[in-house]
Amino acid sequence: MINPLVGQVTLGIYALLLAVGGLIGYLKAGSRPSLIAGMVSALAALAALGLSAGNNRLGVSLGMLLSIALFLLFGYRYAVKTRKFMPSGLLAVVSLVVLAVMFLVMDWTAP
Repeated sequence: MINPLVGQVTLGIYALLLAVGGLIGYLKAGSRPSLIAGMVSALAALAALGLSAGNNRLGVSLGMLLSIALFLLFGYRYAVKTRKFMPSGLLAVVSLVVLAVMFLVMDWTAP
């Protein structure tokens, strides 16, 4: 287990990357779905951050769930659809890193 602060910082950076990615998708390609998905994902990461900052185990669980869902989504897009590392491959790797950090932060001994 690692310090919970590491997980909180990771979730904060993740939320920022998701929001910026959605905004860039909107500005470069005019993709409204990209903007909405990026902002919703960023809000979910911020909710996980808020919960984990309050020492609620649901925060880490939500962070893990979000990173799994986005890893699967972006990993599929990279591997099957686009074969382009940017942005799908990068977000798949970032989501996998966030998942690993959330896994290490999780207190598996608590009831």
